[in-house]
Amino acid sequence: MENDNQQSKRKFFELGIKFGLLATVGTVVAAKAFGDEKETETVELMSTDGHLVHVPASEVKEVAIKPKGYDPRVGFPGKKFVMVVDLAKCKNALKCQNACNKGHYITGENAWLKVYKMQESEETAPYYMPTQCQHCDKPPCVKVCPVDATFKREDGIVLIDNERCIGCRFCMAACPYSIRVFNWNEPEQGVIENKTEYTPDFCGEPSVKGTVDKCDFCPHQIVKGELPFCVKACPNDVFAFGDMYEDAVTNGSGETFKLSKLLKDRAGNRLMEGLGTEPSVYYLPPVDRIQDFEEGLKNFNGFESVHKKE
Repeated sequence: MENDNQQSKRKFFELGIKFGLLATVGTVVAAKAFGDEKETETVELMSTDGHLVHVPASEVKEVAIKPKGYDPRVGFPGKKFVMVVDLAKCKNALKCQNACNKGHYITGENAWLKVYKMQESEETAPYYMPTQCQHCDKPPCVKVCPVDATFKREDGIVLIDNERCIGCRFCMAACPYSIRVFNWNEPEQGVIENKTEYTPDFCGEPSVKGTVDKCDFCPHQIVKGELPFCVKACPNDVFAFGDMYEDAVTNGSGETFKLSKLLKDRAGNRLMEGLGTEPSVYYLPPVDRIQDFEEGLKNFNGFESVHKKE
């Protein structure tokens, strides 16, 4: 029963975000008339006017939400994507990093998402902290790029156009969070399946030597109505992702939370708030932990990872 509930919640988000994006992209959902009284399983979806509706699960059809004339440098107008990271839940399982690497064809030390062991002093409790691009509303990296390779979309996502990037690394120097990586060598990423034409929001190809990379908030997942790779892969629901304007974020189990209440109740904060970059990633402090801190082995980035028994 619990597994069925989780699948239902997951289905709710995957379809619900599509309904939510309809208000922006103007797509119409195909569904039959709800005249069958024997229908028992329903999914809760968000309509284009922002109301929640119950729809028979069997009647909902997959639809494409990528709008006509979609510009990857503009994104989705009327959206503001944000992420919440619950430090009380992180056990450094590194499923998030592995999924991100696989989804973006990343290898070795160039992981876009890194997990650090944090401890303010010997007397305080240690905790793990996932760190990735903060997708700032006022990104210093965008200001210093001389060729407009780094840019901020209308939906708040900050991206890199590797076809424009000249490898000057000004953006890396300007980023106060040290999350960008530089491709010094040709990537060893093997055979890439399902190659697609390059776009700044998802190239579908290996990284390019001499260019900069970073977390992209998975716009190629969002456009399909799916959560970013790290959110879906985390076994402890450390991550939640959503739209600030809808005041909702959803974790990998499909549970949706009111963003403003979550941040208020859990004392949410942002990294280096005093710098004025206004990040789109919020952190919930590591208090009342549901996961015990465990020391473990080190992964290829030199960070400690939990050694789990099978």
